[in-house]
Amino acid sequence: MKVLVLGGDGFCGWPCAVNLADAGHDVVIVDNLSRRKIDIDLEVESLTPIATISERLRAWEQVGGRAMRFVSLDIARDYDLLLGLLRSERPQAIVHFAEQRAAPYSMKSSATKRYTVDNNVNGTHNLLASIVESGLDIHIVHLGTMGVYGYGSHRGATIPEGYLTVEVPQADGSRFTEKILHPTDPGSVYHMTKTLDQLLFYYYNKNDSIRVTDLHQGIVWGTNTALTDRDPRLTNRFDYDGDYGTVLNRFLMQAAIGYPLTVHGTGGQTRAFIHIRDSVRCVQLALENPPSSGEKVKIFNQMTESHQVGQLAHKVAALTGAEIRYQANPRKEAIENDLIVDNRCFLELGLQPTTLDDGLLKEVVEVARRWADRCDRSRIPCLSAWTSRQAEALSSTQG
Repeated sequence: MKVLVLGGDGFCGWPCAVNLADAGHDVVIVDNLSRRKIDIDLEVESLTPIATISERLRAWEQVGGRAMRFVSLDIARDYDLLLGLLRSERPQAIVHFAEQRAAPYSMKSSATKRYTVDNNVNGTHNLLASIVESGLDIHIVHLGTMGVYGYGSHRGATIPEGYLTVEVPQADGSRFTEKILHPTDPGSVYHMTKTLDQLLFYYYNKNDSIRVTDLHQGIVWGTNTALTDRDPRLTNRFDYDGDYGTVLNRFLMQAAIGYPLTVHGTGGQTRAFIHIRDSVRCVQLALENPPSSGEKVKIFNQMTESHQVGQLAHKVAALTGAEIRYQANPRKEAIENDLIVDNRCFLELGLQPTTLDDGLLKEVVEVARRWADRCDRSRIPCLSAWTSRQAEALSSTQG
């Protein structure tokens, strides 16, 4: 099918686009290259050197991949161009990665908070409105986050895939059951935008019958897939800085360069994880198993395992000999939390999970060691704090 991959130049978007093209789909990457511009603003680069988008596309053709096209477009601002693109390309599906993806960056300042809301919410709404106006039947596959559920539960309850069956008592003593969206509990401005996305999808699905699959993804780790390993110009980005580096990748990079593993708070925070290889596979499975017309929004929990952050640090330390250093937590969150997640939908579609093992961890460490000379150690600490109190505590532990 013809697929537009919005945000197809990013950490998740690029390997996803390559995977879909390799699977035989006609892929058009739509991106405003904002992630590269943020690198310039933050004065930090991907640990791995990444080629320009045009070099990436040429390399993909040269190694035998089905050609992909690129369209430069800001979906949050260029509504008329987006609508025109839908009418001219007439895609069967759209994979939506075109959102500012980092919680710490979203909490960095008033400017980054406003940018995250303007970009993420406007982009999603423009996409939905343009599909309605185009009159096309397009399936949206959206990359959401497990963070919409929040990380404050100690009840040991399993998080269902998007919907919760509740019992509602009535004044006359009777009761009825109803299936509702699982209550949200966003922990940052970034996570808040994903909860707003969820409501936008709910409304446009109900009102205009737009078909949507919303993927509540865990924290992604790893760097390359088998396809992006084919040529150095296809290499995926590797973020290690305090704003964009995901926790496990940061631990592995820190171990590779002899920098203490930075555990924020007690390390008792439990998070869901997924390898980049499984992430791209899940998107393909969702794309090729769309909801039927009139079906409510499909919500999948896109994760393969859960781990406590402190336990991960100890695992990496045991593997590499790295030191662990505890620091104040920049986030306003529970000291510890449970996270039991139902992810049966992808398993039933045939996903074979890539679980955390020493071989894959070493693979990431080797990538980090290869490019260690590109690391700016001053960019490793997380300096984006959720509140002024957190900022003061963070400053004291890093000073």
